Amino acid sequence: MSLKVGSIVDGTVVNITNFGAFVELAGGKTGLVHISEVSDTFVKDIRDFLKERERVKVKIISIEDNGKVSLSIKQARDELHKKSARPVDIDWSQNKGRTASMSFEERLSKFLKDSEEKYQDLKKNQEGKRGGGYTRRGSAF
Repeated sequence: MSLKVGSIVDGTVVNITNFGAFVELAGGKTGLVHISEVSDTFVKDIRDFLKERERVKVKIISIEDNGKVSLSIKQARDELHKKSARPVDIDWSQNKGRTASMSFEERLSKFLKDSEEKYQDLKKNQEGKRGGGYTRRGSAF
């Protein structure tokens, strides 16, 4: 099996160091998962996340000319949990009836009216939290 950058493969953790874990891949090739590529969260001690002889899925992130292979567990996990790259099927015919009947000017006018109403509601809400209008303490008007 030839290794290819970007592919996700199975491996076995064979050695753990303070800076990462060495993972043996199919064909006997070994790569390094740097400590920063183990988890999305901060990793102080890699042994809290991995154990020797543990099977892991890794993504091949680079293969150097000298044969060094860089791996990532977190990128592999993200790839596996991604939703399909295929666009979501949306029935645009439902929206056509609403927007096609309104001209740009009508839609803009509706947007401005809605925005002004929301702004006034927000303004009233803020004044209510402050206990009403502005009053000056300690002085007589």
